[in-house]
Amino acid sequence: MDDVKSIVTAIKKGDIKPIYFLMGEEPYFIDKISDYIEDHLLQEEEKGFNQMVLYGRDVTVDEIVGNAKRFPMMAERQVIIVKEAQDLSRTIEQLVAYAENPQPTTVLVFNYKYKKLDKRKKLHKAIAKTGVVYENKRLYENQVVDWIQKEMHTRGYQMAPKAAQMLLEFLGNQLDKIDNELKKLQLIAPKGTAITPELIEENIGISKDFNVFELRKAIGSKDNFKAHRIINYFSQNEKDHPMVMTVGMLFSFFVQLQQYHALNDKSEANVAKVLKVNRFFVKDYVSAARNYNMKKVSSIISFLREADMKGKGVGAANVPQGDLLKELLVKIFN
Repeated sequence: MDDVKSIVTAIKKGDIKPIYFLMGEEPYFIDKISDYIEDHLLQEEEKGFNQMVLYGRDVTVDEIVGNAKRFPMMAERQVIIVKEAQDLSRTIEQLVAYAENPQPTTVLVFNYKYKKLDKRKKLHKAIAKTGVVYENKRLYENQVVDWIQKEMHTRGYQMAPKAAQMLLEFLGNQLDKIDNELKKLQLIAPKGTAITPELIEENIGISKDFNVFELRKAIGSKDNFKAHRIINYFSQNEKDHPMVMTVGMLFSFFVQLQQYHALNDKSEANVAKVLKVNRFFVKDYVSAARNYNMKKVSSIISFLREADMKGKGVGAANVPQGDLLKELLVKIFN
């Protein structure tokens, strides 16, 4: 996130490079940089002749280089953006000669999603010398919650940690999907609004009481009644709450709980750092650790592995997922 800000800040200050190679597992930040360049480097009247968007599946490296070597028309520079550039992965090294001596009046941007260049090869070294190589990775869960809160803060809102966690668990860690929901909230709520779980429930359709986060919390605190209520809700809404996701989230929780038991330093800051969770949720692990010792946690992890296999039809063909989850709860609580 800081790298994105530094790249955009440099461009704003006029430090514009001839090549931007944007790569990695998280497309959201790649699009952020690329969209900024597309929207801000040229005046609107200059874009018609001097801005071009190409797609990796439709062009060759030679065609990209040919366009990049053109001179701008009645403008200081031209901008060429190659989207889905990962489709050129087999031939991308052919860009080496151009990268070593790029056209100074061209800004060439590659959106190379879900893949990355080999740092040992010439192309990576050449672009790093003459342009910008930006690489990102998918954010961890705790980073996504922090990102949601910070992002909404910059947009003029306050986001409750639980509300951010609800979005994460419902949408996963794909930031583009989360961003779409945040934009919906912006249309509904005026700036300065506190984004609460209730607001999320009313406007996005995620239940504040019946979700994996609340299930995990109920299990951690040994609230048998609440856990079974949530599982009953899930069994009636399997499309929105698939078993594989539920078991996966519980598995992650108990693996983290196992890590918590092994820690010597159980201070809030250290727990958050080691478990890679938001500090707001550390208390859930403290509570769960009182109810489940290391031996019990190890048994529960085995139960979860077994449930995952059954949920995929191994050894439990045609058994409703709701029944499998209820069986899992009985094993966890006993």
